[in-house]
Amino acid sequence: MGKAESGTSVMSKVRGFVSGTVTELAKCTWPSKKELLESTILVVVAMLVLACFVAGVDELARYAIRIVTVGVN
Repeated sequence: MGKAESGTSVMSKVRGFVSGTVTELAKCTWPSKKELLESTILVVVAMLVLACFVAGVDELARYAIRIVTVGVN
């Protein structure tokens, strides 16, 4: 198999992949701007709640470790 043959084969595979991808993406339903905004707000709020929870657990763990290692002040 020569260099030219393998290059053509690879390019035809790439073209087939891109063509198939474009065809599949045309079948997708995309969210409206309103749905996208609502989803984005939901994710941001969920991340803020999670961040507060992790910070609270971290603070409790720090306090508990200080009690165990230093004692109650």
